[in-house]
Amino acid sequence: EIPTHEVFVLAGVAVALAVFAYENRRQRTPGSVMWSIAAGALLGGALLAKASTAWRFVAEGGEATLTAILLHGGKSVVGGLAGAYAGAVITKRLIGYRHKTGDVFAPAVALGIAVGRIGCFLTEQIGTPTSLPWGIVPPADVAARIPNCPECTSGVPLHPSFLYEIGFCVAMYVLLSWLRDRVQVPGELFKIFLLGYGLFRFAVEFVRGNEVMAAGLSGTQIFLAFTMPILIGYFIRQLRTRAYTGAAPPVAVAAGSPR
Repeated sequence: EIPTHEVFVLAGVAVALAVFAYENRRQRTPGSVMWSIAAGALLGGALLAKASTAWRFVAEGGEATLTAILLHGGKSVVGGLAGAYAGAVITKRLIGYRHKTGDVFAPAVALGIAVGRIGCFLTEQIGTPTSLPWGIVPPADVAARIPNCPECTSGVPLHPSFLYEIGFCVAMYVLLSWLRDRVQVPGELFKIFLLGYGLFRFAVEFVRGNEVMAAGLSGTQIFLAFTMPILIGYFIRQLRTRAYTGAAPPVAVAAGSPR
């Protein structure tokens, strides 16, 4: 049997790489350098996506070995984003590349998450019970395969939280595509995506059905509660210093120049 979740995760990565390649050509950034940075981002994202859920896998009775965690442990999109950001930063420092690259990555990440979340919608608990008219009752055969979700087999309509996320990420892709020629501060698009996605994830966690850790919040919400103020503070400073008014456009690499 083909693992549905993994198929869509790989499809999401493929879509993200295709959009990344398009943005790379469109913005005329140095191709070989950018692909090195992309490799570092993918590695960092994959490692932290796994590492950020390793504790839960072990706590639930999984083997505390690297092989077991890599093969059977969960993954976190928020952890993956943090790891991808760190991986890109570390790679840029290692190769001595000092220019901002977030504008190339942002649309690709948004659309890649949207595709990958289709697999989550088909294989994981889709949300908490709801009386709203768009609530979804998973088919019995699908519900039986979803772990740790007693609500899935009760016939009660559930919030389609992953569909909310897919719709949000597609909307972010459209917004970022519209902003890319209008926001002239280099690298700002990825920060805009992180701000929007972080605020959205904090809100949607209330209807996702993830385990509550403290103060009525999930682990993801607790992480975001500590990290999002930093990003919000950054944008407040940008607005106070009028960084988005009269900024000079980023320097593009001329066609035919060395890359």
